[in-house]
Amino acid sequence: MPGGDAYRDVHKMVKDLGLHTVCQSASCPNIGECWNNRALTIMILGDICTRSCRFCDVKTGRPLPVDADEPRRVAQMLAALDLHHTVITSVDRDDLRDGGASIWAQTLQACHEAAPLMTIEVLVGDFKGVLTDVDTVLDAMPDVFAHNLETVPRLSKQVRVQARYDRSFAVLSHARQRGALTKTGLMLGLGETLDEVREVIDQLADLGLTILTLGQYLSPSREHLPIDRYVHPDEFAELEAYAEHKGVEHVESGPLVRSSYHADGQSEVIARLQSAHGRIGFASLRG
Repeated sequence: MPGGDAYRDVHKMVKDLGLHTVCQSASCPNIGECWNNRALTIMILGDICTRSCRFCDVKTGRPLPVDADEPRRVAQMLAALDLHHTVITSVDRDDLRDGGASIWAQTLQACHEAAPLMTIEVLVGDFKGVLTDVDTVLDAMPDVFAHNLETVPRLSKQVRVQARYDRSFAVLSHARQRGALTKTGLMLGLGETLDEVREVIDQLADLGLTILTLGQYLSPSREHLPIDRYVHPDEFAELEAYAEHKGVEHVESGPLVRSSYHADGQSEVIARLQSAHGRIGFASLRG
C-alpha cells in the first residue's frame, strides 16, 4: 500500500489545491513508488473524460465546466515540488470547441513562468485530429510531446472506442514535423502478436519517434477489457532491443512500465536529445 512522508506530502498538496492526477484516477500501480520520489502526473481539465476507452479507469461522463484557475494552481504545485522534469496529461474534452487546447497552452505558460528550469512533457489526446489545436499546444513549447497509440492497429477500435490509430499516428507525425521530441506508449497483453508490435515499432522508427514505452496491460476491473496474457519480461527486453536497433532513441520496456513511469529520470536524455536535434521546447531557449 502507498505510504511514506513524501507520499503524504504530495497527496496533501494535490488535495489542498483541488487538482487531479492520472496516478489516482487511472489506478496506476506505481503511485507509491512515484509519489515517494515526489514524481506525479497532474491531469488537467477535470477528472471526467468524454471518451470510454475500455482499458482506462478514468471516469467517463459529462465533464464540469472548465476551471479557469487550474493552470495557476498546477504551476504553483509543480514549482513547490522543485522538479527537474514533470508530465502533465488531461482527460479528453470532446465537449470543448478546441478540445481544451487553450487550457493546455495557459497551463504550459504558467508552468514556464513559475518553474523555468523544469522540463515539461505533455501527454495529450488526439484533439479529434484537428491539427490547429495540436499546434496550440506545440506553440506553448512543451519539451516532449506525447500521445499514446495504446495498441496495434487491429485492436485499436476495440480498445480505444472513440479513437483511431491512423488519426493518432497523424498527430504524432505532425508534432515530429514541427520539430518536437515525440513519445508514445503501447500496452501489451491485449491480444496483439509480437510481429504486430514490431510493425508498429517500424512505423514509429520511420517517423523519428524519440521515446517509446511498452508495458503490461492490467485490467482495472471486471467491466474493463480482460487480460489476454501476461507478457514475459524476456519479451519486453527483446522488444526494447528491437526498438533501439530500429533507431528509437530511448525505450522504457517492462511489465510495470506506464506512459509516465520514470519520466522524471529522463531529463538528462531529453537535454541530450534537445542539444543533438534541436526542437521547439522551452528549455532550449534558456541558453
